[in-house]
Amino acid sequence: MLTTMFRRAATVFALATLIVAFPAAPARAASTITNADFGTTGTASPAGWTTWSPNGMESADFTEASGVTGYHLTHWSDKPYIVSTWQTLTGLKNGIYTLRTWVRNGGGQNEVFVALRGCGGAEQRTSVPVTKGYDTWVQIATSVNVTNGQCTIILYSDAHAGEYVHFDDLSFAAGGAALPMRGGDLSGVKKNEDFGGAYYSENGTRGDPIQILKSHGMNYARLKVWVNPADGYNNKARVLEMSRRIKAAGMKLLIDFHYSDFWTDPGQQAKPVAWQGYNFTQLQQAVYDHTYDICRSLVAQGTAPDMVQVGNEINSGMLWEDGKNWTSAGWDNLAALLKQGIKGVKDSSPGTLIMLHNAEGGNNGHFRWWYDAAKARGVTWDVTGLSYYSYWHGTFTALQNNLNDMAARYGKPVVVVETSYPFTLADKDGWENVINDPATELTAGYPATPAGQAAMFRDVMSIVRAVPNGMGWGVFYWEPAWTGVKGSGWTPTDPSQGNAWENQALFDYSSRALPGMGVYAEAAQWVGSTTTLKAGVARGSLGGTVALRATLSADGAALAGRSVSFSLNGSAVGSATTDASGIATLDGVSVGGLVRGAYMRGVRASFDGDGAYTPSAAANVLVVGR
Repeated sequence: MLTTMFRRAATVFALATLIVAFPAAPARAASTITNADFGTTGTASPAGWTTWSPNGMESADFTEASGVTGYHLTHWSDKPYIVSTWQTLTGLKNGIYTLRTWVRNGGGQNEVFVALRGCGGAEQRTSVPVTKGYDTWVQIATSVNVTNGQCTIILYSDAHAGEYVHFDDLSFAAGGAALPMRGGDLSGVKKNEDFGGAYYSENGTRGDPIQILKSHGMNYARLKVWVNPADGYNNKARVLEMSRRIKAAGMKLLIDFHYSDFWTDPGQQAKPVAWQGYNFTQLQQAVYDHTYDICRSLVAQGTAPDMVQVGNEINSGMLWEDGKNWTSAGWDNLAALLKQGIKGVKDSSPGTLIMLHNAEGGNNGHFRWWYDAAKARGVTWDVTGLSYYSYWHGTFTALQNNLNDMAARYGKPVVVVETSYPFTLADKDGWENVINDPATELTAGYPATPAGQAAMFRDVMSIVRAVPNGMGWGVFYWEPAWTGVKGSGWTPTDPSQGNAWENQALFDYSSRALPGMGVYAEAAQWVGSTTTLKAGVARGSLGGTVALRATLSADGAALAGRSVSFSLNGSAVGSATTDASGIATLDGVSVGGLVRGAYMRGVRASFDGDGAYTPSAAANVLVVGR
């Protein structure tokens, strides 16, 4: 991170609400939503829907003008209220469905959510984010596996007097909305441990922080790489060591190259000391060599990176002054440096995804400018990465607009690769925390409490999950395990300085897991459509090449436009995109070094999954003949 960290300018579903019984579904229920936009009867109780309240507050459910496209449903009263608006759909073909709902929420309620219940399996619900203001609609998604041909949509509020929430323009369609990347940056773990840091589960059992996070549903870890840091942490040796632990825990690995000896962000992108005398040609080579060396070393020890960031929060470029993108010539330099980093990744680990990462996740104007300029200069990438800290980077509406636009404009999946929120404003280590002022540095509706932290993390995940067409791939919490440990501060050059971030960790000041960690487990339950992958037999001649093919489908239909990764006899060899028939083909793969014979699982294909579809893998025979 450190998006402005030192630049000030710049819980589980079952615990949520007591399950209540609703009246029987009306006979007129159908397979499509009746009055989905709440415009049928104007300002009245919504036609086609049933209102229920356990405390006689049915009047808190009504429709009003000024919705997304006309009227909208409101839950509000000048008295405390609990109210639910519901409708049952019947005659559904069994399978995965997603309900999309536009919401606007003033916040403060005991609970407010959208749920799908009585669909044949576990209830699925999505909490409604706090948005504040009348121009702050956001869309949320809720997915479910229907197994009994019907499903009940529930819009629920448990609120104090004067609190409101609005719902509008619902849609219910086949397909899932999941969040396959549920990550966290663990760069600070090793130093914390070496200086005496310990980690505990909620019940006080001491454990490995990686395993504790994994047990809560985290499945992807991020590690930053510095070239030659003063304290010897986050360098090549430490990254290799931590990568072994991460992969042993069954997590995927994201490597974050800073191309510096120190923190980089939009306000600082200093060259490593060893590179400062290089001319531009030498600098390009250094980027390639450093990237290739780290990635190749990871591959060699069996911990190939699943994704790599070429640069960290590179809004203003990297490797200043050469790579500062404040002029057209500077942009040309930045593009050249990025290409060398990307080449270093692909030459060493062909199946690794490339992420390009910018901060200010709610600033769509900046993102269009930056990625348009990169694309125009021939820079290629696989995943668009954003930092989003709600106290710095705008509203949920701004974040959602930017995420949706980036995914549609460039055809690349989007990931919020940095986010966090405080569970307290108290300090632990005597070093002033970055976020500490309740008057100016908190987001309305999200107090600096364990519950407020969990709600923020949950709602950022919901916004990413709702990106259309499964293009919202994930969210990474920034430094969930960077607790306040003496000697393990923010700067590698001065151990007397403290952390400044410990109040945003997912472990409290007793080093116990906080409720926010449980959000990973919630997101792990979100439903995506099931895929099937079939790998073809590959045949080639000794010393020659083979073509690798795999077919990807979902619910019996071909799945086009998805990336399938291939390995040959255990070594990653690249990836290909499925065509209209769901077939991915990777031609010209060398079988050099293999002897004649049949390798029973010599061909392996894998699909990592995305926001709409589950992962899948397959293997088949590789035959090497004369």
